[in-house]
Amino acid sequence: MQRGLLLSGLIMFNIEKLEEVVDRFREVEGLLSDPSVVKDQEKFRSLTKEHADLSTVVEIYNSYRKVDEELTGNRELLQDSDPEMREMAKEEIPELENREQELAEQLRLLLLPKDPNDDKNIILEIRAGTGGEEAALFAADLFRMYSRYADSNGWKVELMSVSDSDTGGFKEVIAMISGERVYSRLKFESGTHRVQRVPETESQGRIHTSACTVAVLPEAEDVDIEINPTDLRTDLFRASGAGGQHVNKTESAVRLTHIPTGLVVSCQDEKSQHKNKAKAMKVLKSRLYDMMLAEQQQAQAADRKSQVGSGDRSERIRTYNFPQGRCTDHRIGLTLYKLDAIMQGELNEVIDPLVTHSQTELLAGQEG
Repeated sequence: MQRGLLLSGLIMFNIEKLEEVVDRFREVEGLLSDPSVVKDQEKFRSLTKEHADLSTVVEIYNSYRKVDEELTGNRELLQDSDPEMREMAKEEIPELENREQELAEQLRLLLLPKDPNDDKNIILEIRAGTGGEEAALFAADLFRMYSRYADSNGWKVELMSVSDSDTGGFKEVIAMISGERVYSRLKFESGTHRVQRVPETESQGRIHTSACTVAVLPEAEDVDIEINPTDLRTDLFRASGAGGQHVNKTESAVRLTHIPTGLVVSCQDEKSQHKNKAKAMKVLKSRLYDMMLAEQQQAQAADRKSQVGSGDRSERIRTYNFPQGRCTDHRIGLTLYKLDAIMQGELNEVIDPLVTHSQTELLAGQEG
């Protein structure tokens, strides 16, 4: 095997990067057995996660090298004096080449720059837009869709704030979804979602077009965002709407205003003022973190190759056409006639192509 490049001209990248991964993997293994590291739980958890991430790369790299060695040996056997050995080697080479190609593709994807937020939980915000009550009903449908998808992945959904509409929909719903790599799967859902269907209140059977906006914010941790107490105004008020008599009799609802940015977050769903404030603070920190990320992305916009955005709320990203049973993602030209299944939370056929497209764009950016 050439020491400088992998895959002998088919798919190439510097082997030194992989050797660095192997060296770091061995270093982390050693650190995990260090008693002083084991005592530091935060450092130990961080290294355990890094070890798991690196082990995948090392395992595939070792498989690649083994296949490459077998392929080299078989090519040498093509010059063997024994006809049977030559024939055997000739038969095995195509299969080994295909396997080598597959492993090299996996390595390329694993070596792509990691989104530091991929492992985070998310704050999901869905707001009814154009379309009045029909848009509010669709907001409820979208929330149900994402909740079922979360359930199928073993994720937890926790309501943070809800504003009901008169017909049982949501003017706005905010929830936290927590679990393994939630942001990595849902980060491309931000944007405008359009629905085309006949509303239940429409007596003429005419198709209406309504829209909702979806925002997917990575959960901000204390190390990501620090809010100066002097920049925060806290208002207490009596909650309105459903929730029982206690909601209206006590000032349990909390409104937080971040004075420098003007961001306002309200929460009234818990009986406890402290719980409402804690939830509102989580949402506020995540919005501030999202603003920070958006500023960074804007500064890097000239260098970005990816066509699948994750931050533009105004972009119409998807249409759900009920009469045709069609779901179309406009960013990648994907159309699926499986709307019923998608609305039941079967989103992998929508999400997987978006992830693949993003990876393809990143690879093209590296090569460009």
